[in-house]
Amino acid sequence: MKFGEAFTEYLEAHQERVLEDCCHVEYKRLKNVLKSCSRCSDALSPPCQCESCPVCDQKFFSELAKEASEIAGCFSSRVRHLLSLHEHKIQRFITFVRQCFQSPQQATEEECQMLIEYVIMNALAIRKILKKYDKVHSSANGRKFKSKMLSEHIEILQSPWLIELGAFYMYSKSNGGRSDEPNPFSCDLTSTEPKMTLMLPDMVTLEYNLLCPICLELVFKPYALVCGHLFCKSCACSAASVMIFEGPKAASSESKCPVCREVGVYGNAVHMIELSLLLKKQCKEYWKERAAEERAEISRQTKMYWDMQSKYMIGY
Repeated sequence: MKFGEAFTEYLEAHQERVLEDCCHVEYKRLKNVLKSCSRCSDALSPPCQCESCPVCDQKFFSELAKEASEIAGCFSSRVRHLLSLHEHKIQRFITFVRQCFQSPQQATEEECQMLIEYVIMNALAIRKILKKYDKVHSSANGRKFKSKMLSEHIEILQSPWLIELGAFYMYSKSNGGRSDEPNPFSCDLTSTEPKMTLMLPDMVTLEYNLLCPICLELVFKPYALVCGHLFCKSCACSAASVMIFEGPKAASSESKCPVCREVGVYGNAVHMIELSLLLKKQCKEYWKERAAEERAEISRQTKMYWDMQSKYMIGY
């Protein structure tokens, strides 16, 4: 089955559950935009060899950018809501009532599975249509647009909320969740480069590196900066010149990511709570050692902080 047909079937099957609150890629409409290109639709003329196609570009990339941004926003909003239900028992009971007496865990797992499928299908739709654009126009503008999506943080497959969702899904399954549902996420924490893997259709895999770029160890109490890079909480604080008890979000707006050097990436950093829970469960001894080291460092920094405050107030 062609992807266009599969995507249409997916939209029809999930119309009420997914699409009443979330947008999706207008795959068919974007393909029609490509077909309407006067340079490329004429079978008698050769394929368009231009760097950009004014007939397509004005509609195509602006519409796709808008859709990608809306999809990323919808997804992060739904995941935050789902994980808040996981953290608060009362809200989970409300979900229990709302889901027609399904168990809260089952309802949460079904929502999680639905969101994972939502991400994969829309991400594939974007990739397919960009590949089609480059094929029709014999250009590299589709690949350039992928880079633009990454720089503007609307590439949904690189969202830290997808890592959080995957961690939550693996954690819930390890705690007696439903085993009949396929799990596209897996985790390898024993290798020298620990990683989380997402299996996409056609046996394509997407890997998320769980090694902190600063201490070169498995991330501990990880934070994801706006640019998408993962760090231990203590490492992120050290790089931003703030104390651990203040947290990465206390960093200056001028602070840069230690990896990509992007400015202003700390203010909306994501505390990866679900990933922390998963790593803590699977790496108990390592977690105990890092926790002890962090407590000692927080104690040292706290003492230094209050010593500085005392000197400032007293004057010596």
